[in-house]
Amino acid sequence: MNVRLATTQSAPLDLHEEVSIGQIAVQLPGATAVFRRLKLDFCCGGQVSLRQAAQDKGLNVRDILMELSALQRPSQPPTLSDPSVLIDHILSRYHEVHRVQLPELVRMARRVEAVHREHPAVPKGLADLLESIEQELLSHMQKEEGILFPMLKAGTNPFVNQPIAMMRSEHINHGLALDRLMELTNNTIPPEGACNTWRALFSGIAQLNEDLISHIHLENNILFSHFEANVQAQGCGTSACSASA
Repeated sequence: MNVRLATTQSAPLDLHEEVSIGQIAVQLPGATAVFRRLKLDFCCGGQVSLRQAAQDKGLNVRDILMELSALQRPSQPPTLSDPSVLIDHILSRYHEVHRVQLPELVRMARRVEAVHREHPAVPKGLADLLESIEQELLSHMQKEEGILFPMLKAGTNPFVNQPIAMMRSEHINHGLALDRLMELTNNTIPPEGACNTWRALFSGIAQLNEDLISHIHLENNILFSHFEANVQAQGCGTSACSASA
């Protein structure tokens, strides 16, 4: 995949208790899972302020605000002065986030496809595609966490290019899946009159797209390149080392 560095993300949401829960659901990916757990109706009742919605359910609005604020994740990575720090950033900012965001997107996609099945713009097959992306990404991340990242944290390894090449190849497949996702969702632009769940789904997919692109960029162009350059500088390419093994 040619990593697309341009971003289409909107400005961070000005989160406070007078913002409607519908607006929060649409503009803050991950908020729908919080609202669903608290039984706050962000779809049909989305015009109500967070303060009023919390009050109606006997909930503490400050506690909800703290939980929602935690979803506004930083995007700036650390410098590469210590590769281990960058790896830890990738794990917390991207691996953990993907594991949370994808099941919620699958759930919302299945709901939208079911409720709006007669709508001409309904993205048929979206839930299945998201589920496929989730499974492929989970497998990919497990390989990085179980094999590649421990190898990188241990220092330069003459055979590191082999697992890196495999991860780069899988990144290409992730990019192709994102292309299909953007095509199926009209570049995450919901149709006119779409309900809050549909709009929140597309907002979450836009966030997934941005997150996965940034994730791949950090690995391909910064982390992996750093270790590949070290191996090359030591005059030990994969084939040369394999021949001498």
